[in-house]
Amino acid sequence: FRSYVWDPALIVAQMVLLQAGYYSSLGLWLALLGTLGRTGPSLHQVFSDEILGFSTPPGRLSMMAFILNALTCALGLLYFIRRGKQCLDFTVTVHFFHLLGCWIYNSRFPSTLTWWLVHIVCTALMAAIGEYLCMRIELREIPLNSAPKSNV
Repeated sequence: FRSYVWDPALIVAQMVLLQAGYYSSLGLWLALLGTLGRTGPSLHQVFSDEILGFSTPPGRLSMMAFILNALTCALGLLYFIRRGKQCLDFTVTVHFFHLLGCWIYNSRFPSTLTWWLVHIVCTALMAAIGEYLCMRIELREIPLNSAPKSNV
């Protein structure tokens, strides 16, 4: 059914594709939700740890965009990874690279509690939903009689 051969080129390609999908869909969600708050998407909304919060409308919209992005990226896990066992690994890797990006962008380690809570929830959502979707595909019945029988 599947080969379990170590293929680093495939893993790197999947990681690059998933990371690009993560930022593309996040930008799309920020743009769509930004029309509600009359704000445009910016790198500050993507990488700043201070913008996420419950007290301001842009903070709430950014939090909503991150959560919707987790749901969108779960579909990315289904289409690009296709293995339930690897969903958690790829999800944590995507969020780890995002953490590094935030650290570089802000020139300091993210320190706000809401940033950590939002990203822990998003990691859990993306991994759980992605694994659920992949397991549904993996557990489908394999048809044994695909060729039509001839009546003799």
